[in-house]
Amino acid sequence: MFKEDHFFQELTITRQKLHQIPELSGKEYLTTQFIKNYLETQGIRILDTQLETGLVAEIGLNSGPIIGLRADIDALPVQEETQVAYQSQHKDVMHACGHDFHTASLLGAAKLLKEREQELPGTIRLIFQPAEENFQGAKAVIETVAFDDWDALVGFHNSPTLPLGTIGHGEAKQTASVDRFFVTVHGTGTHAAHPEQGSDPIVTGAQMITNLQAIISRHIPASEEAILSVTHVKAGQTWNVIPDQFVFEGTIRTFNAQIRQQVHLLLERIVHNTADSYLQTANVEWIIGPGSVENNVTLQQTLTPSLTKVAREVLTLSPSLGGEDFAYYQEHVPTYFAWIGTGTQTPLHHPAFSVDDQALYYAVNYYLHAVETLLV
Repeated sequence: MFKEDHFFQELTITRQKLHQIPELSGKEYLTTQFIKNYLETQGIRILDTQLETGLVAEIGLNSGPIIGLRADIDALPVQEETQVAYQSQHKDVMHACGHDFHTASLLGAAKLLKEREQELPGTIRLIFQPAEENFQGAKAVIETVAFDDWDALVGFHNSPTLPLGTIGHGEAKQTASVDRFFVTVHGTGTHAAHPEQGSDPIVTGAQMITNLQAIISRHIPASEEAILSVTHVKAGQTWNVIPDQFVFEGTIRTFNAQIRQQVHLLLERIVHNTADSYLQTANVEWIIGPGSVENNVTLQQTLTPSLTKVAREVLTLSPSLGGEDFAYYQEHVPTYFAWIGTGTQTPLHHPAFSVDDQALYYAVNYYLHAVETLLV
């Protein structure tokens, strides 16, 4: 365990500087330059990947296994409501998911690994990944980086609901698959005083939303965890006009690929049948996100038992219904993913979300422990 106080004091400043310059997915230009400057100061090689934002770097002089470490770097369209002195300097953008913490942790691990480069029996590749929040970043990295010779890739996400110093993992799946649906109901607009002269899409859309709630409760076995949430509704421009369209969107989360497909089919059927019963039409657009993050069995058996050397406590967690595009990597390289507790309680994506910088100690050592264990 690396414990030097001065190192973590400096790394805290680094994390707080990153917190001040949050950038949205695919727009992480300042963040990428910050990371690049830090790595170049340490003499760490930056690979030519042609990524517009984000980067991949490399440490190692000796032959042996190739171990990857990944951190995501993007922020959210949230106006910060914390009272910290290092608040976001970018209006309506905030590191409300703690990716500044992830980035700083990997920068700290990179610095320490570079100091030991001569003795490392293998190569460490560092992925500073853009655009996790819109699930496009991992795919962009995969398109520009060949993973054929990688032996493992390790990542984590902070968890404000876990006590500081704990590390958690699921027995199998870590996160859910994530899909987004966008439904447009087409009616006929008219004066609100004469609804019979048109075909009201608001009534139809509202009925669809109600009907969709029966998918999980009445068609999916209770033993299967799944969620269907309608999160955004839009229709009309004023109080006395029935519009010609009703739009709503939301998300589906599942752990089972077969259930995932079943929910998709049921949603399509309910939307189209409801529209038909009101003599209207509707169309469904899908944005298919990542599948479930599922730890490689060998890596789970190798890394999990010895996490007690890093954490105050190691917890076995139920899978999270949150999503992670880290799932895309597991199609190309064995992966391992865990949760690192920060104990601040304010949930992810909240305007008042914050990270306890003491957690940097556990995150950096988590990365170091993974490298030391897997290179052996």
